[in-house]
Amino acid sequence: MVARRKERHMSQAQLASVSGVSLGSLRRFEQLHEISLTSLVSIAFALQCENDFESLFANPYYATIEDVEAARKRGE
Repeated sequence: MVARRKERHMSQAQLASVSGVSLGSLRRFEQLHEISLTSLVSIAFALQCENDFESLFANPYYATIEDVEAARKRGE
């Protein structure tokens, strides 16, 4: 997220203002990676990267090799 913010030449204060997320929350997120989902979504929209959420859960979960083989047979 820091890289995205810097790509857009935004300071933490500017991003906080545009996103509506407090500066303290933004700093905590950048330093400790702790943030509410609501604030994360607000920041994503402010940075124009809300489409990145589409890939968040895009990869299927396989618990075993048998799950992988079954998915392959189904054509997934």
